[in-house]
Amino acid sequence: MDKRQLFDALDDFSQNLLVTLAEVEAIKKNLKSIVEENTVLRLENDKLRERLGEVERTTPNKGGQGRENLERIYLDGFHICTDFYGQRRDNDEEECAFCNELLFRE
Repeated sequence: MDKRQLFDALDDFSQNLLVTLAEVEAIKKNLKSIVEENTVLRLENDKLRERLGEVERTTPNKGGQGRENLERIYLDGFHICTDFYGQRRDNDEEECAFCNELLFRE
């Protein structure tokens, strides 16, 4: 390899290093932007979780009253399931699996 070829190869290598360095700088800039956005989103998420906790603590449980009403109807001898809603249960003793599933699901 003569001096001219060696110089050209070194020059090409130098150019490739400059291009690679520019690409690395662009990646760093993009990564910085993503990290900043991630931090903002984490803070917002924490605030939303706190607010949700406050709302859950202050909101009364409305589901309990509806369940109590259904249980009372069932104990009075009527079906509360969608298949037989409002029909009298036979002998008021037979258990209905569909009604029980509605009453005792969580």
